[in-house]
This record gives sequence, C-alpha cells and structure tokens, in this order.
Amino acid sequence: MIKAQNIDQRVGVFADVQNMYYSAKNMYNKKVNFKILLRDAVAGRRLVRAIAYVIKADVKDETTFYEALESMGFEVKAKDLQVFFGGAKKGDWDVGIAMDVMRLAQKLDTVVLVSGDGDFSDLLEHAKSLGCRTEVIAFGKTTSHKLIDVADYFFDLDNQPNYLFEKRPVKQQRKKPRDTFKNSEPMTVPNKDRVQ
Repeated sequence: MIKAQNIDQRVGVFADVQNMYYSAKNMYNKKVNFKILLRDAVAGRRLVRAIAYVIKADVKDETTFYEALESMGFEVKAKDLQVFFGGAKKGDWDVGIAMDVMRLAQKLDTVVLVSGDGDFSDLLEHAKSLGCRTEVIAFGKTTSHKLIDVADYFFDLDNQPNYLFEKRPVKQQRKKPRDTFKNSEPMTVPNKDRVQ
C-alpha cells in the first residue's frame, strides 16, 4: 500500500490501462484490480482527477469494462485501435497522457502515473520541474529503469497479489434439453427395449 506524504496533497492519477493489462496478462495470466489500485494511488489524499486511457479493440465485454472503470471513479478516455496497411496495429496514449499531465500539473501537488512505459521519463522530469511530486505504480519486471529512477516514488506491483485477480473462466453454456412434451406425461420405455 502506498503511504501518503501529506493528506492535503492534490493528486492526479493517470492510468495507462493497456500497459497494465498486458503486463498482468503476460507475467501472471491475471487482471489488474483497478479499484484497489485507484484507492491506494490516492492514499487518502485529495483526488483532483483520475483518468484511465483505453484502446477500443472491439472485443467482447469492452463496454462493460469501461463502465466498471467509470463506476470506480475513473474518467475513461478511449481511442480506436489503428490498423495499418499490411495488418500492423497500433494503439497507445503516450501523447494524450503527456498532454493531460501538462494541462493539469499546475492544479496538482502529485502526479501518479500508472504505467511502466519508459517513454514517460521526460514527462515526469517536466512535472517535477513544475513542482509536482511524481509517483509511478507498475509491475517492476516490466517497468523501465529510467522511469523508476526519475520518479520520486515507485510502487512495485510485483508480489502484491491484492492488485491482481484471476481471469474469469469462460462459461460454457449448456444446452437445455428441449421439452417438446410440456404438458404430456413422461415417456416410459418398456423393459424389453432397455439395453442391459
């Protein structure tokens, strides 16, 4: 759990959902518990904004997931997955996250980045130059060492099982037997026809 420096700090939480999703999936075959993550990122301080950045990939339950993030207290910003000629795909929010941090930095005491992407190192340097404390929450095994070095505080999610939960197994829908004889008596087979 993150220990707050000062409960009067104004905090902004910027969550790179794809980065966290794939880190948890690839390393642990689990999902991130964003509700507990947000609670602990704020750590009793004054939350100004919590933004979750997602890529729309037209997968099952995507909308339900976005709604769940909103119900947890995140503002969800979504961007379409880009598909290029030849089938290459790209989807990231690096510039969008950087712009939001820059826009909000003057209203924040602490910037909490939920990502291990080293591309954000310069962003954190700049936020610090504006007087913000910078904190990073991510999986240490997949986090850039430069990002860890730049941050005032790094919270490693590795070996923290309460921030992960098991993926739900896909439910197999059983076919219900068709009851074609709803109002009739059950059929009985004479004994001589039964296989012994």
